[in-house]
Amino acid sequence: MFLLLLPGIGFLFIILLAILPAALLMHYVYRQDKIEKEPPALLRKLILMGVLAAFLSMLLESIGERLLSLAPIDPDSPLYMILTAFLVVAVVEEGAKYFLMHRCVWKHPAFDYRFDAIIYAVFTSLGFAAMENVMYVLGFGLSVVLARALLSIPAHMSFSVVFGVFYGRARKYANRGQMAQSRMSIFTGFLLAVFFHGFYDSCAMIGSTLSMILFALFMIVIYATVFFVVKSESRTDSPV
Repeated sequence: MFLLLLPGIGFLFIILLAILPAALLMHYVYRQDKIEKEPPALLRKLILMGVLAAFLSMLLESIGERLLSLAPIDPDSPLYMILTAFLVVAVVEEGAKYFLMHRCVWKHPAFDYRFDAIIYAVFTSLGFAAMENVMYVLGFGLSVVLARALLSIPAHMSFSVVFGVFYGRARKYANRGQMAQSRMSIFTGFLLAVFFHGFYDSCAMIGSTLSMILFALFMIVIYATVFFVVKSESRTDSPV
């Protein structure tokens, strides 16, 4: 009733609730950067790049879905959902996030340690996830907040950590003049992020008993692995 009487405050509360999970995960990963904190201005820019990637992805996904609809595949079939998850959603979203991130950080003087790449990828990805969450909450209400806080937003962070690990090594290869290894490292990180994102979305979209079991197992494994990787990469951080 209070929120109904004060719609401005109610709207602000909903927005804050939608972005809170992403903000908490950003804070967690930021604290793991033990050697040298990244410039706040750069981090804010990466968050904005993530927001921009969310809007760019909506446009590109609509084009991708139209192209996929031309294929002679039943739109209600598991195959169609898998193709949508991998080739449309995962490729577009991961590609938009990391293309914009790359433009901001690859030659930035602050990018001087391997763990910096994880920070950059996470802030960009969680900027994306926060914007996406705001749109979902405004569209479907507060009923989606808990599920997305526990599943979607940490999943985006997980995919970004995977990419960030390889991106940090790519910068190190590049600084040594090993450009082929650098490009391969970026490509490998991107493919893994796309694979995990596509698998996540495929299980959620199909919605069968088996896919939900796989989904639950996948989330348990990837969450445990990613938080271990963040701690390990922080502990063994080194200059690029």
